[in-house]
Amino acid sequence: MVATVSRMRVAGKLGAGTLVGMIHDHRPYFVKRLYLVWERWYTRHFVEPQFAALGAGAHIMKPWYVRLHGDGIRAGANLHMVTARDRQVSLSTWQFDTHQGHIEIGNNCLVCPGVRLDSASRISIADDCMLAAGVYITDADWHDIYDRTRSIGTTRPVVLEENVWVGDGAIVCKGVRIGRNSVIGAGAVVVTDIPENSIAAGNPARVVKPLDPARELVTRARLFEDPKRLAEEIDRIDRWVLGKNSIWRWITSLLRPARGD
Repeated sequence: MVATVSRMRVAGKLGAGTLVGMIHDHRPYFVKRLYLVWERWYTRHFVEPQFAALGAGAHIMKPWYVRLHGDGIRAGANLHMVTARDRQVSLSTWQFDTHQGHIEIGNNCLVCPGVRLDSASRISIADDCMLAAGVYITDADWHDIYDRTRSIGTTRPVVLEENVWVGDGAIVCKGVRIGRNSVIGAGAVVVTDIPENSIAAGNPARVVKPLDPARELVTRARLFEDPKRLAEEIDRIDRWVLGKNSIWRWITSLLRPARGD
């Protein structure tokens, strides 16, 4: 039982399941596998070419809801991106006059639905960072404060060091550096630097407590130490959860969903 729970946690972290708008996933196992093949094909043919570079092991759920604009967008290995029809992920760099934006995402990073990154200079996100749903990171004002007709305005690079976790709906503004391992609370507005190993919250964000130095920090890199074993674990979960589903039951749940579906 403990092993099963552990595998389910891994599946949740990596997005092994796909939201289908129901309580249960009634798809047969082979349908799920075909869906994943389609996601990978779409990512490879339509999304990856829009990156200046994209590392191995990328998993983008519903990649047709990813919007990339501009040059200089790079991501490392094992990027995990989750999207939704009503919460698209948008990565944009802008070139105007002397400005050229760059977005750099490290290895093993998680990008959740509704995340927006807008750059006119540089946004650097180091390895193992997590951006929760609705996070917005920008390195510019986008209009001059005094001349509202002047595009871009003031711009200063944003840096997220290793293993930063930015909570739901938080905003990270231009010129900010967030130190490694730090956590930004949901809804926070970050306008000044946050030191490493801290938890910050509020508007404007302030450090509310330090992380416990005696506690071990486990990063997302742990998930990818053995990619083959990880893939096998996720496949076992899918077989266990979906193995008894039938095509007829799946179609019925789509056309005439019943209470409990």
